[in-house]
Amino acid sequence: MQGLVIKSTGSWYQVYAEDGKTYDCRIKGKFRIQGIQTTNPIAVGDKVGFELEPNAETGVIDTLQDRKNYIIRKSINLSKQAQIIAANLDQAFLIVTLASPRTSLGFIDRFLVTSEAYSIPTCLIFNKLDLFSKQGLEFLAEYKAIYEKIGYPCYEVSALKGTNVDQIQDLLKDKTTLFSGHSGVGKSSLINALLPGFEIKTGEISDWSDKGQHTTTFAEMHTLPFGGYLIDTPGIRELGVFDIKPEELSHYFVEMRERLNQCRFNNCRHVNEPGCAVIKAVEDGEIEVSRYESYLSIFHNNDTRA
Repeated sequence: MQGLVIKSTGSWYQVYAEDGKTYDCRIKGKFRIQGIQTTNPIAVGDKVGFELEPNAETGVIDTLQDRKNYIIRKSINLSKQAQIIAANLDQAFLIVTLASPRTSLGFIDRFLVTSEAYSIPTCLIFNKLDLFSKQGLEFLAEYKAIYEKIGYPCYEVSALKGTNVDQIQDLLKDKTTLFSGHSGVGKSSLINALLPGFEIKTGEISDWSDKGQHTTTFAEMHTLPFGGYLIDTPGIRELGVFDIKPEELSHYFVEMRERLNQCRFNNCRHVNEPGCAVIKAVEDGEIEVSRYESYLSIFHNNDTRA
């Protein structure tokens, strides 16, 4: 039987099959070793083949169809391992907030590098619009300008008040979309606003760190009533860039990519080389300093800035 993985809970996977039923499946042993250097060989969004176990409603996954793409995060504490967050995506939405908790530019940039590396179009969704003061709105405009200038669409919403939620619905229609972001950014509240009557547990912001409590522990796929799928992921506290060689990193910063052939040296690292077109563009204000700082941070492998 063929099916789509809609939920993963560690060792078990929920598979939505062609017959319209959902089956709990586990992985056949050999899957775990075929050179897959990730903690999870199967991810939400994967298309798989499985067989039902005799006299049981459970199945065993024995084949994995080729992935169109996937997005991955490094386990910060086990740096050799990575986790595939989701597979076969049409787009990714990074939910960000400028307060309670604040999403750092470094975190946004690491997410964008990862999505560029795996060819996943990404939008930034600025949530909690209802919390903004006049000064906050100016700050928001500055953040948005950084990313819109280099081609990333940005949207402002308030999940709480329902502001602009219809815009997001239009973007989701008939697509498979990953929702990601720090814990506490209102991801679950936004999904609840998009899917009325479908209650996802939301977590209070924990006072001691303002980071938000994880209310999703495993990625899960939801069918959208207006067409398409939405993949809800656990709140990600850190996002380490995985599997990208330092010399390739600049290819995944879109504003650097277009200048790479202008550097004096072919093997320019854009760190301190003479005749570097990227450094000149930063000095001339054509590349944002914050983006370049993120580049250096990832390049030097200091990529655990929250």
